Amino acid sequence: MWIYLAKRTSLAVVIVIIAISLLYSMILMVPGDPTAVILGPRSTPEMRQALRVDMGLDRPAIVQVAGFILKVFQGDMGIDVFTNRPVSQIVFEQLPYTIILIIAGISWAMVLGIPLGCYSAIHRNSFLDKLTGVLSVGTIAIPAFVIALYGLLIFAVQLQWLPAIGAGEEGDLVDQIKHLILPAFAIGLGWVGYLSRLVRASMLEVLGENHIRTARAFGLPEKIIVFRYALKLAILPTVALMGVGVGYLLSSSVFAEIVFARPGIGKLIYESVLTRNYPIIMGSVLITTIIFVLCTMMADIINAILDPRMRENL
Repeated sequence: MWIYLAKRTSLAVVIVIIAISLLYSMILMVPGDPTAVILGPRSTPEMRQALRVDMGLDRPAIVQVAGFILKVFQGDMGIDVFTNRPVSQIVFEQLPYTIILIIAGISWAMVLGIPLGCYSAIHRNSFLDKLTGVLSVGTIAIPAFVIALYGLLIFAVQLQWLPAIGAGEEGDLVDQIKHLILPAFAIGLGWVGYLSRLVRASMLEVLGENHIRTARAFGLPEKIIVFRYALKLAILPTVALMGVGVGYLLSSSVFAEIVFARPGIGKLIYESVLTRNYPIIMGSVLITTIIFVLCTMMADIINAILDPRMRENL
């Protein structure tokens, strides 16, 4: 297991370095002069050139990428050109809002999606199984920003059940939860369909295996067979999907944070792209990339713990 952990950690570091290099290169290819956006239309060529040198934009792209990666390993993600504050401080101020949103969205999706998938597999071809299938496909097909817009119009504007914008008053937990419901609903609804369909397919496969037939032949109760033996194996693809799904949830949170005017790292990236604030963009992308890689690695480790055969595949 320790060898597997060492290999998986080394692979994660390599993936982060490659991802940062590619993303930095893509940002550099965006047309336009960031110094003109930062300094405004009245800036002189000399002022723009001085800022370009100060930001390191006059150096070759590969030197900029290598320099950024070296600074990151030293714990330095740069300085915000607008506020002159450390990028890490700005990013970590916004990060908790996004993490809370993602955890809330995926949690309610798992609480609803996994039991629906189990029930659909146990009661195959029943009315609820067919209804769940139709609703699952429908929710998967609807983009998160569409759900966010309609949720805002229906529950916040027309019915006025929930607040429309913001993250709630600081220190008021009840108000913060009210402001969290609609964004979490928007990013989690599609995952109810994903999880229910995946758990159903996995459960049907596991319920047909020999050890399940043997357990039934010994007269074990159906609940013990389903939840102690079948679900333990059927949940493995779901765990792997959740690790990869963090990237999808991070992209969905961008739309939710913009629609609901909610603070977060997605909204921070969006605003930084508009102002061509390279240090904030790279710092935010670095943190989100690390989160995505760590979640994928954790999913693989959990799968390796639950199924020792996974350790031989790396």
